[in-house]
Amino acid sequence: MSEIRRRTLPRSRILRRRLTAAVGWSVAAAAFGVLALAMLHILGLTFLRGLSALGPGIFTRNTEGMAGGLRNAVVGTLVLSGGALLLVAPLGMAVGVYLSEFGRGRFATSVRFLSDVLVGVPSIVLGYFGYIALVIDLGWRFSLAAGAITLAILMLPYVVRTTEQALRRVPTALREAAYALGGNDRQVVLRILMRAAAPGILTGLLLALTLATGETAPLLYTAGWSNYVWHGRLTHQPVAYLTYVIWSFIGEPFRSAHRLAYAAAFLIVVFILLINGGARLILARVFGPDR
Repeated sequence: MSEIRRRTLPRSRILRRRLTAAVGWSVAAAAFGVLALAMLHILGLTFLRGLSALGPGIFTRNTEGMAGGLRNAVVGTLVLSGGALLLVAPLGMAVGVYLSEFGRGRFATSVRFLSDVLVGVPSIVLGYFGYIALVIDLGWRFSLAAGAITLAILMLPYVVRTTEQALRRVPTALREAAYALGGNDRQVVLRILMRAAAPGILTGLLLALTLATGETAPLLYTAGWSNYVWHGRLTHQPVAYLTYVIWSFIGEPFRSAHRLAYAAAFLIVVFILLINGGARLILARVFGPDR
């Protein structure tokens, strides 16, 4: 039918369509090329200057004013991001399971709506909320707990919605077969659905983790900054983190400050690459290369 319709179209119209398609694809390819070049330029600049800034003192010395190393910032970034992930993973996956398998009616609709709204809230607003509620009202001051909880709130909607969507992609026949074999809700969810949806859920967790690792604004109001390594206290002790070094030091008129800023940017990029590469390796080992 399409071939018959194509034969009946005027030749000028066919040429116009081909020209329009060619122009559209050319514009799309040009836009992609510009974005790719910009990304490669940023990554190349970060890697070149970051690698040249790395040295033995980066990982063994704390920041001293605008000089020194980044040991305190590296440790702070790991504990802040890891703590936020430990807080958000069980809660976010539980809410995602509820919305996918049991959530019906107005309450579930309200939870989805609030989750979507939370995605659009600027991170600096969440930082201000954490400052008022945790740092001031609860009296925690700048601390790991205040920073990790604020990052967990930022990560929560991503974990919830990716968990829900991953579970919804599991075939209904798999659920019916599990229930037909006598499985209850807990067994079906934990042993069947969660395993089948694990790649999608893990992707959501890693997306949230990479977002938290690269955040600065929420931590300015909740974690503060410290020239010392985190000593294990959850409250009443500010924590250093790499994004603060990038945000603050790059604007200083000192070569040592710029060196630390580029080194911190390089480490952030490496952390994100390691997170994604490690996740792909785990998925390939546990669930097979087709995942």
